Amino acid sequence: MSTIDSVATSYVETLNRHQALFETMEAYHQESMQLLEACHSALQAGGKIVWFGNGGSAADAQHLAAEFVVRYKLERGPLASMALTTDTSILTAHSNDYHFDTVFERQVQALCKPEDLVIGLTTSGTSNNINLALEAANKLGAFTVALTGRDGGKVKDIAKLPIIIKNDETARIQEAHMFIGHWLCEAMDMVVAEQQ
Repeated sequence: MSTIDSVATSYVETLNRHQALFETMEAYHQESMQLLEACHSALQAGGKIVWFGNGGSAADAQHLAAEFVVRYKLERGPLASMALTTDTSILTAHSNDYHFDTVFERQVQALCKPEDLVIGLTTSGTSNNINLALEAANKLGAFTVALTGRDGGKVKDIAKLPIIIKNDETARIQEAHMFIGHWLCEAMDMVVAEQQ
């Protein structure tokens, strides 16, 4: 088989894996509704939605925080949200002076409060910097959520609401996380618009 044929086959195979995953997404409906309720409660209480992750999940965290602050579909006021992955001075100073494992934990300790909703994105559930940050948020009394995958790793026993995408492929897990994240943005738009 030529390289071009292999690439063409890869496209279809990747699409098939994506579709197979999305056929299972209804299984996460109830947990997603719990996430929506926690998100709404945090904002109603004067809290904020705090996101963080590594690599592609860091980009997803920033993406979703932006959707909250700016808007998703409907015109509405800004929703308090931030990503802990965006301040390069904090990220590099902390990692240089201390350790990368505690780079999000330190920010949670500095910036979070009990009214907040703290969401860690980790496809493996084994990222020390995500797990330590969620533990710190629990100690503060914030509501914690993990968007994770595979078997949930250690994070499933740390987050108050673990949403475990039962898949072993990082890209597919991240696609599922963004589906849930985008749905959350749409649902929050609807809830907020109803209250205005």
